[in-house]
Amino acid sequence: MAQEGEAAPDVTLQMGDGSTTKLSQLKRPLVLYFYPKDDTSGCTVEAKDFTALAAAFEIEGTSLLGVSKDPPKAHAKFTAKYDLKVPLATDADGNVTEGFGVWVEKSLYGRKYMGIERATFLIGEDGRIVRAWRKVSVKGHAEEVLAAARALKGTGSS
Repeated sequence: MAQEGEAAPDVTLQMGDGSTTKLSQLKRPLVLYFYPKDDTSGCTVEAKDFTALAAAFEIEGTSLLGVSKDPPKAHAKFTAKYDLKVPLATDADGNVTEGFGVWVEKSLYGRKYMGIERATFLIGEDGRIVRAWRKVSVKGHAEEVLAAARALKGTGSS
């Protein structure tokens, strides 16, 4: 499980255009947020909240990337439907969610199943996890992450 202070796992991500890239090749600081499923209520609110703040993250020099197991086609439809400004990556083989420890057992109406825990990681320029939010509650979360990105910039650590 990825922890604050540790190097972020250098996992391979499938980007929206179908290409693959290593996490280490992405612009940092980076907000990497994991969400369960495209076009579901909480995931939609979270994506729209990050989209609303995308320009503010850019001013801070911080990149954004959402990750779920949905295929690139679903991401494209989700992005178009809500005019999302945050790129979305696919974790088809599970290496990203497992690398970050967000592929967990969940329970719904007494039924147990495996799924993505809503979590966010702020990764500094040095590739280390500066902040980790687990079991995220969507309301106000994007603003809290932006405040952490601003604080990171203010410390000279970015």
